[in-house]
Formats: sequence, structure tokens, C-alpha cells
Amino acid sequence: MSAPTREIEFKKNSNGWVAQFRAMASPCELLLDSDDESLIQELGNIVAAEAWRIETKFSRYRDDNIVYQINNSQGKAVSVDEETAGLLDFAENAYQLSDGLFDLSSGVLRKLWRFDGSANIPTYEAATALCDNIGWHKVRWQRPLLTLQAGMEIDFGGIGKEYAVDRAATLLKQKTDCAALINFGGDLLATSPPRNAPHWLVGVEQVGGGQSAMIQLKRGGLATSGDANRYLIKDNIRYPHVLNPKTGWPIMNAPRSVTVAAPSCVEAGLIATFAMLAGADADSFLAEQDVLHWIQH
Repeated sequence: MSAPTREIEFKKNSNGWVAQFRAMASPCELLLDSDDESLIQELGNIVAAEAWRIETKFSRYRDDNIVYQINNSQGKAVSVDEETAGLLDFAENAYQLSDGLFDLSSGVLRKLWRFDGSANIPTYEAATALCDNIGWHKVRWQRPLLTLQAGMEIDFGGIGKEYAVDRAATLLKQKTDCAALINFGGDLLATSPPRNAPHWLVGVEQVGGGQSAMIQLKRGGLATSGDANRYLIKDNIRYPHVLNPKTGWPIMNAPRSVTVAAPSCVEAGLIATFAMLAGADADSFLAEQDVLHWIQH
């Protein structure tokens, strides 16, 4: 498979430097509170390389990585490396905590659902049929061996960007004490506040348009889950892209958007996703969590 064009653009702004690139089908950037041009070039290359590495390794769209090997194993055990094993452990824990609603094996539903704003709603029968190939409880995971039933697949899309943000932040902290903000397609992490301000100002897209809400982020992760750009509409009914792996059908009556702040981007993303999976109970779920959050209905 040919590699996508990989370029990094460096820009100077009033607060320092910005490195911009694309990865994981998203605009990505590193904001660095420094006037050192050589430093932003070094760190921008490190951050972009890590994003591209993770994308290459865990993308479901490639035919040369561990995900392809697992998804085409036809019931045979696959031995995975330590990094993949860590993500599988995380996914298994998330499955248990969510009562089976956060399911790494639910990615096969993408074969049925295309959330492109159209009215192309599949049938209940088709969704139910696909559910036969979904369910982490059907997976055998015993480090380092993973065994899927034939016809099943895994998909790291639900945690990939957040994981990449946290990994990039770890690499940055090994190189510099300068304050930085990493933003991969709206999944964020701030290492510390900038020199001349008590916090970073982060815009969160308003559902339905209008001016973005501004959130003050000193340090830690910020992630948003919602259906602002991925949905279907038929007969004036909106079908959001968050799917119930037990039914193969969208979870209705969920908030339009949930944004969560947490110590890491992965934690923020997981809690935001859990809230969407809670549907109409999202408000009460978030009220029980010890995190800052913002809900749009």
C-alpha cells in the first residue's frame, strides 16, 4: 500500500510556534510556547512521526500491519507485541466497565452503516445478522495470544487518536520543559500552561453552528465525542454514529456532544464515549464521574 503524502508546515504566531500536519484522517498540530525555531522543527518532526507510526500500525485500512493480521487470522491465534497487548488490555477493561457497550470488535458494523448525512438506513435484520460477529466475550485474549472467531474483526479507531496524543506528549516531555498543546483532530493534551497566560484557550465546536465554546485548559487531556459530523437522517429522525454493539443500532437520545477533561487524553476520550453510550442517561453518568465535562443536547 502506498504511503500518503506526509508534510509538516511550521508557522510562527504570537505565542510561539505551530507545527501542522495530517494524520489519522484529521488535521493535527503541535503548539509550542517557545521562540526557538530549531526546537519546534525537532519536536514537530517527533510528534508527527509518532502520529504516523501509530496510524500505520493500527489503521484498519492497511494490509501490512498487526490489525490486518488479526482480522484475517480466520480463527487462528495471533501473537502480538507489547504495545498492541497494552491496548488490548485497555480495551478489555473498557468492555467490562461499560457492561459490554465499548467493544473493540464492533468495528464490523462499518460494513453496514455509512454516516454520511444521507437517509440510507439499513434494516434491523441486517444489523442483527452482523451482531453474530461482534462480542469481546467471544474473543480469547491471553497475553500475548489473541484469537478471534472467523468473521470477527477488531478496530482501534475508538481509542487510536487519544492514544497517539498521549504518546506524543510523553515523547515531548522527554525533550523539553516548554509548554505545549497537542491537538489531533480535536483530541488534545496540554503539558503545562504557557508562559504568559494561566491556561490554553481551546475552542469546542458548537452543535448546530455558531461560535465555538472556549475552554480554559491548564494541563491534561480533553476529548469530545458526538454526532455533529457523522449521522444519518430519515423521516426527520436523526441516527447518530455511536452504535450499540449488542443490537447493531445507533444509541438514540444521547447528547449531541460530550466533552471531557481528564489527566490523559485516553481517559478523557473513554469517559466521553461512555457518556454517549449511556444515551439518555448521559447526564447522570457524567454527574457521577470526578471530571470536568460539557454536554450539548
